[in-house]
Amino acid sequence: MRQSWRDLTFLHWELAPDQLRPHLPPGLTLDLYEGRAFIGLVPFTMVGVRPEGLPAVRWLSNFHETNVRTYVHVEGRDPGVWFFSLDAANRVAVLAARASFHLPYHFAQMRLTRTPASVAYGSRRLWPGPRPAECAVEMVPRGIVAVAQVGTLEHFLAERYFLYATARGRLFRGQVHHTPYPLQPAEVLTLEESLIAAAGLTRPPEAPLAHFATGVDVEVFGLQRIR
Repeated sequence: MRQSWRDLTFLHWELAPDQLRPHLPPGLTLDLYEGRAFIGLVPFTMVGVRPEGLPAVRWLSNFHETNVRTYVHVEGRDPGVWFFSLDAANRVAVLAARASFHLPYHFAQMRLTRTPASVAYGSRRLWPGPRPAECAVEMVPRGIVAVAQVGTLEHFLAERYFLYATARGRLFRGQVHHTPYPLQPAEVLTLEESLIAAAGLTRPPEAPLAHFATGVDVEVFGLQRIR
């Protein structure tokens, strides 16, 4: 598939590895950065979502999304993302992604407002549960735009090119491809969210590590079963 991800905000908190490990399926290992585990909250907007070779359709191809995620690998290989939830503002896309990619998508009422200075996101889950599962974030991009360097925490958190999913007790891996994110630091002005709690996790009270990216164009490949 082809799609573009725009106006991405990456919010991360350090979390005790033992809080995350029980939520992972067999076959996946929690990926750590210098012994530290992270939970991420990532709101953004999807543009031009479509199968390869077909045109985009405005009412179907453009919608907002927010995901809750952590980082994993398989026996030290293919570091990727494990999603606790993905909320999206398109019923058809939610149903299709749940069926074809076995991902925990939820239909939500969402908004994204961008001004010359700030970006604000809002999300309220409608179905399926658990609920409440809401998010309201306003942030300001600050600082120099740059590609994250290999070995840095920013690279560990942002540059992920595999995703994992399960279905009927089987583990699957999907791959995405895009150029590196044009990342810059961000300042969070307001944050209220219950998406992490809805995933059964406790968010630390500290302010998150925040980054912003204007966007990338993405290729998404089909799932492959991991035996």
